[in-house]
Amino acid sequence: MNLKEPLWSKQIDPKESPSPSSARDPESEAAPSAVGELVNSLNRQRIYREVTLALRTGLRDARAEFSFLRVRGLRFLLKSLRSIAQSDCTIILFSHTQSIPDLQVVPVLFEHSLKETETEDDRVGSLDHIFSVEPMKINSPSTDAEVALALRVLEGCCLLHPESTILAHQHKAIPVLMNVLSNRGVLEQGACLDALISIMLDSSSNQMDFEAYNGIEEVTQLLRDKQVDENLRLKCGEFLLLLIGHVNGRKGSPMATVHEDVRQLLGEKSASLIWAASQFGSTLDPEQRLTALHIQARRVLESLDLY
Repeated sequence: MNLKEPLWSKQIDPKESPSPSSARDPESEAAPSAVGELVNSLNRQRIYREVTLALRTGLRDARAEFSFLRVRGLRFLLKSLRSIAQSDCTIILFSHTQSIPDLQVVPVLFEHSLKETETEDDRVGSLDHIFSVEPMKINSPSTDAEVALALRVLEGCCLLHPESTILAHQHKAIPVLMNVLSNRGVLEQGACLDALISIMLDSSSNQMDFEAYNGIEEVTQLLRDKQVDENLRLKCGEFLLLLIGHVNGRKGSPMATVHEDVRQLLGEKSASLIWAASQFGSTLDPEQRLTALHIQARRVLESLDLY
């Protein structure tokens, strides 16, 4: 989705000298402001139509039976979210669309791309589809790329629209994501760690679920395992830094014992380093904070390998 400025949205140049007749006419002085309000209203309506069209287009494919169509829809949704994030106006409009059930993104993700695949033991034997005239509906399983894309879309939705974390909790997001973290590949695991942070930022219910499913223990196991891909271990270090420095630092956070849990799992020296490093970047710009996060995660990883 590319938001382009229409030709009619260009404002009247205030530097143009008014004609003698308009200078003496009080109604002409109010005309530019009225025109400006009309232009702004039309512009908001246009952007809202483009946002809703982009969501409908992406969600249509994201609900498809075949994985390649769902991947196409997820890529379109992710591209649209990146375009929406560039303007406060479009973020507000996107937040409004998420109150409309047909345009909500998070439920579609958990009902299709992030839906756990049934095993043979879970399926109930039935011959209804054989004797029925209705064809049996078959959905292709989610591929690794599809799951990773769905997690990126989930992350974007929760960052742009904090109330999406409520929808994620209603669809048991933490158990689903913990299953991805335990059983999927490096690509999905990295996206999963980013998605976990986004759904726990302003959600005490998701934080409690994460603690109930021993999320800290799962992440620290990956961090300590030297057989795990180094980039994934670094991502685990970044996760712990963000978790302790931001999620746990918010008022009313239910994860009051997270530092103590990290100390028991990683040791006193590594836990102290993580806690001290998690206080970075409060006065840095986003790019500098990201660089500092990478550096501190590398130090955490080196401290574990050293001890």
